[in-house]
Amino acid sequence: MKAYGKNIRISPKKLRVVAEVIRWEDIKKSLKFLKNAPKKWANILYKLVYSAMKNAENNDKQDTSKLYINTLIITKGIVYKRWNSVSRWRVHPILKRTSNIRLELQVK
Repeated sequence: MKAYGKNIRISPKKLRVVAEVIRWEDIKKSLKFLKNAPKKWANILYKLVYSAMKNAENNDKQDTSKLYINTLIITKGIVYKRWNSVSRWRVHPILKRTSNIRLELQVK
């Protein structure tokens, strides 16, 4: 029971703050936390956890009350490079980072 999110337009450092809270938690508890979390990145993780839960329910015929998050790995994705012009024909780099998320569920 897996779900993947690839090249999500959020820096991995910001996403890991919310991910540390829900790692090793029950599905219902983590969904409830993500729905009310103050960080705006929590909505993206909510969609991914919900997708993994529905995959387990529909494809593997699992009971959702017995599922928990086994692995939640956030890695660096591609980096979009942009440039900001400054004086004397120079430029400063702007790095727009992305994240890859891998989520796996297990049954208790």
